[in-house]
Amino acid sequence: MARTTCCRPSPPLRRGPHVVKGGRSKAPLGRALAGDGRLLNGRRGACVLRWQRSVLGTSVPLMVRMTRRRALALASSSLALCCLGAAPPPEIDVQTHTLRNGLTVLLSRDSRLPVVAVEVRYMVGSAHEREGRSGFAHLFEHLMFQGSKNYDDEYFKPFEKIGGSVNGTTNTDRTNYFERVPREYLELALWMESDRMESLLDALTQAKLDNQRDVVKNERRQRYENTPYGMVWKYFHNNLYPKGHPYHHTTIGSHEDLTAATLDDVKEFFRTHYVPSNAIVTIVGDIEPKATLALVEKYFGHLPPGERTPMPKATLPEAKKEHLVEKDDVKLPRIYLAWHTPALYEKGDAEMDVLASVLSDGKTSRLYKPLVYDKKVAKDVSAFQVSRALGSMFVVQATVAPGGSVAELAKELDAALRAALATPPTEDEMLRAVNGWRKSFYGRVESVLSRAQLLSTYFHLAGKADYVAADLARYTAMKSADVAKAANDYIHLDRPLRIDIVPEGQ
Repeated sequence: MARTTCCRPSPPLRRGPHVVKGGRSKAPLGRALAGDGRLLNGRRGACVLRWQRSVLGTSVPLMVRMTRRRALALASSSLALCCLGAAPPPEIDVQTHTLRNGLTVLLSRDSRLPVVAVEVRYMVGSAHEREGRSGFAHLFEHLMFQGSKNYDDEYFKPFEKIGGSVNGTTNTDRTNYFERVPREYLELALWMESDRMESLLDALTQAKLDNQRDVVKNERRQRYENTPYGMVWKYFHNNLYPKGHPYHHTTIGSHEDLTAATLDDVKEFFRTHYVPSNAIVTIVGDIEPKATLALVEKYFGHLPPGERTPMPKATLPEAKKEHLVEKDDVKLPRIYLAWHTPALYEKGDAEMDVLASVLSDGKTSRLYKPLVYDKKVAKDVSAFQVSRALGSMFVVQATVAPGGSVAELAKELDAALRAALATPPTEDEMLRAVNGWRKSFYGRVESVLSRAQLLSTYFHLAGKADYVAADLARYTAMKSADVAKAANDYIHLDRPLRIDIVPEGQ
């Protein structure tokens, strides 16, 4: 049963240059590449626009000292940026259908490779859990891989034989399950998904529940309790959102609530939320849409509809100043600052994404240069927008440099933030940041699986699957003044949630 541990609570949504879907420390997905393969807005590259300015402005002598090879590389990089800026927005041909039982079906054909991705999204996440039953949505995700009436075995086995990939994730707003298979095995994926939607409870036992309860508790220990700085996500939830708010608890849940879960509780959760009216089936790849829709009708069309799970209601909590000091098994202290920001796709959300790029993307960024390079009080610094359906948060984190102190870093971090937010982003900063986000959109529609997940997210939270051009326009139409206004509206330096994670001996 150990393989079910790969089914995981999805990390908070951080997109584009700050995408870490699947892990909080992975290399960014959406950074613009120079012509020689360097990251333009990462820490391995210099922005070619500064080179352009030096040639046209006061720094021409510096260019003379550059080698011809370097100059040609930078010229190629500049051309790459210009071409990226002129590129048309990505287009996705997507069909939206609704079966008689309320099941939403999204189909997008991509015949470049003989593969197909299937995602089944249930519009229920940890935000829908009642008090005393935190972690239910994620626990149930695990149970969905333990067999159903007509295939009472580990869900992964049939897909291993055909070279397919299978997984599932849970976050605050949804739970999704997905397969990537050779095109001739599309029907297998649909049959497997439909069988567990229809008859999971016929094969669910107390033994399976007990087994997966222990797996999830272990996962909580591995991802939160035993991971350096891992508990900060619990502190964010518990302190940014008041008791009773849908985001007050973490997706993984508490040990106490997981222990309290009964078989009857789990069955009721399934009957309420795992129904066609509360699901989206998205299929992307080498398909014939008409024939594919007929297959979905064949395997899902007879299921009773159920009801759509309503989205929880919540208002943006009031910003308040709070300072927590928590101990952890870490070598270096780290400071986190967090503020409430607009929900995913709302006005201000994209602006905070771009602000994050301006603050911490690259060695010359507004926080990295003064804190890490110039004064050397921080080992690292980053900023990111965590976007979700009911409200987002903006986080700035900095790790104390070896030999430094929390007090010194806190003072310099506050000063650097005040200086960074005092003036709007420059034209160069905006171009670099927006180009990074623009490129991330192409990355997200490139693979059939990431495209399937993107389309279902659009339908679920933006109201229509064909939203990629409008989503990209949120960034490309943005002005420097828009970013400055959002920063002024939401980053209240006198009222942050500040969390210091310090070594246990301090």
